Amino acid sequence: MKIERDFPLILGPTAVGKSIVAVALAQRLDGEILSADARAIYKDLNIGTAKPSLELRQRVLHHLIDFKDPTERYDVMEFRRDALRALEEIRARGKLPIVVGGSTLYISALTGTFFAGPRANSSVRRRLEAEPIAKVRERLEKTDPEAARRIHPNDKMRTVRALEVYELTGLPISRWQKESKVPFPYKFTKIGLTLDRKILYERIHTRVDEMIAQGLLAEAKALRAKLTPEMSAYRTIGYEEFFEYLDGKFSYDEAVRLIKKRSREYAKRQLIYFKRELDVHWVDVTGRTTEQVLDEVLRRLQ
Repeated sequence: MKIERDFPLILGPTAVGKSIVAVALAQRLDGEILSADARAIYKDLNIGTAKPSLELRQRVLHHLIDFKDPTERYDVMEFRRDALRALEEIRARGKLPIVVGGSTLYISALTGTFFAGPRANSSVRRRLEAEPIAKVRERLEKTDPEAARRIHPNDKMRTVRALEVYELTGLPISRWQKESKVPFPYKFTKIGLTLDRKILYERIHTRVDEMIAQGLLAEAKALRAKLTPEMSAYRTIGYEEFFEYLDGKFSYDEAVRLIKKRSREYAKRQLIYFKRELDVHWVDVTGRTTEQVLDEVLRRLQ
């Protein structure tokens, strides 16, 4: 079967089963996979990021996984550039590019629903709002001089927003406002995977238990010495909670509870965001085999 139009893009919440469906699709259509996952880019964050298994990666070539050191900053504009290059390379080999991921920011960078920065993050915003105006103003002047020139020195709300964008993406809001106007040159047929909410949460809990059994805490211990709270890799669910446990902020049981709770909340945010995406072909995977899901995905792509 040959897809003659836009490239497939498989999206959906964490633990819904995107990777296995994408691999099955790539095998059926002679494709390669481009990952749109903001944490799978990092080396050494293996267990907690639920990267596609080595077995899946041996079956189908994956791109934009395991290519950045976790101490490095990597912003969404860099992803956009790297994704474009990878798509061109895949096409040049005569293969079909298949994008798969759940990072809302990365997906929006490809689908044309780009906006001037990510949506508000309540915890980051509360922390910044608690700081004196002089302190946040000084930080803005260092991280984004262009925005600092535009924003009045006493305008704390806009100052906090600019710093929030920088913390969440590693990209100054002034650059977002310029570059987000440039459309991505390719179009996608968006396939959204959904699952009964109760079953999804059960899957999330099971996945967390499996990650812990596989050695998530040991992996977090190995990373703790090299990561600091301002780094994006540090703020990864599963690692951040165990970092705080290792720092004595709360018990092991509380860390595990928080990992599960925050993973559920993340899945909920993903679903809310993706439901706002236009032209998504939604496929309910509840009670269905990979083959059954694949058959419906293929019908949606025709």
